[in-house]
Amino acid sequence: MKNVIRSIDSNSPLRHKAKPGDELIAINGNRILDVLDYKFYAYDAKLSVDLRRENGEEYNLKVTKREGGDLGLDFETYLMDNPRSCANNCIFCFVDQLPPGMRRTMYFKDDDARLSFLLGNYITLTNLSKREIQRIADLHISPVNVSVHTTNRALRCEMLQNPHAGETIDTMHFFAANGIVMNCQIVCCPEINDGQELLHSMQELAEMYPSVHSVSIVPLGVTKYREGLYPLTPFTAQRAGETIDLVEAFAEECRERFGTRIFFCSDEMYLKAGRELPEDEYYEEHTQLENGVGMIRLLQTEFRSALRLSDPPDGQEFSIATGVAAAPFFQQLVDEAKKTYPELNAHVYAIENDFFGHSIDVTGLVTGGDLIAQLKGKPLGARLLISSNMIRKQERDFLDDITLAQASAELGVPIWPIQSDGFELWDAMAGIAPEQIPPAEPGTIEETEYYRYN
Repeated sequence: MKNVIRSIDSNSPLRHKAKPGDELIAINGNRILDVLDYKFYAYDAKLSVDLRRENGEEYNLKVTKREGGDLGLDFETYLMDNPRSCANNCIFCFVDQLPPGMRRTMYFKDDDARLSFLLGNYITLTNLSKREIQRIADLHISPVNVSVHTTNRALRCEMLQNPHAGETIDTMHFFAANGIVMNCQIVCCPEINDGQELLHSMQELAEMYPSVHSVSIVPLGVTKYREGLYPLTPFTAQRAGETIDLVEAFAEECRERFGTRIFFCSDEMYLKAGRELPEDEYYEEHTQLENGVGMIRLLQTEFRSALRLSDPPDGQEFSIATGVAAAPFFQQLVDEAKKTYPELNAHVYAIENDFFGHSIDVTGLVTGGDLIAQLKGKPLGARLLISSNMIRKQERDFLDDITLAQASAELGVPIWPIQSDGFELWDAMAGIAPEQIPPAEPGTIEETEYYRYN
């Protein structure tokens, strides 16, 4: 049963009153259906908690805790429910472009509003019931991250391959009227939702400001596994540049009108265009960092600060492996560090994506197999630094199921996954190992994988 208590934290006010195996029914008279209900109704300092024993006996407990403090109950699953799968068949969906034979969880397409609020996942809103839409407004669940792609209702139905997809633009207007903050993304597909279609979408989304707080424009990813799928055209450098010019011009209009740009192209778009990234200040609050917007520039800013405050490196040779698109940037950071520490001995390796195809050049989709094949026999030094985005944090494995330990053994060198943090990057270059991430506990959100491709 979804609301069955798996364990009770040692500091929970229910520690010596409830027990594992009991079922949570309601808090302060409100029925608990999932994790959102639980977190919302457990916020208050004084709670009346209804539970059911394994033998069917129901009982009530009155507890007092710190307002906003966790009630301290852990359930069989983090969501207290099954994850919601996607109701669409998007023409650009990355999951559809995966090769066969990978583990089952890789093919799960999540579109769960609860994960949007709790983890920052992007959702299309197409599988929300009227009750769920109203609950988001009533509980003021905010912010919600929305995959918009286009505000042209007919085009949205076509892109998502869902006849009801256009109706969710009205849902966004409903959220805006109820003060729900939305951070949005547009996966931009040349000749489909770019150009004038993109401009019209930005214009309509801007009219929902301040509820539409930010919008990222990211280029679609096209792997070599597209046989039988919708024909798509990858971005050329020229097309990416035209898109940047369009977005930046409209964003400047928004800055003059609202005091914020609202719309930002992802780093990947600038890399595809061969353009310099904007300065760090351009990205304002860095709201869309997790969507690859301003991440590289912020990393550079942090790295330079770390370098100014640094002690000398350990003097050991080391290497950095990254995606093709970001490799010149990391080489630039190494060159800057050498101006301060000429003895720094580093190699930067750009890993071609043979697994998904060479049109995929981002670091987060580099696989263990490609890493091993392309680095074996090359000078790697005392340690190999990679982006932590290449692996699942707790399981420590790459997208092709090769574990970090296996890759390290094959290459004969310790591999250090580094967060997108300039200070941690310099520490690793200087010889200070990053903090190890412990394995996921059963039933926690970190144990699952169904939001990996979001």
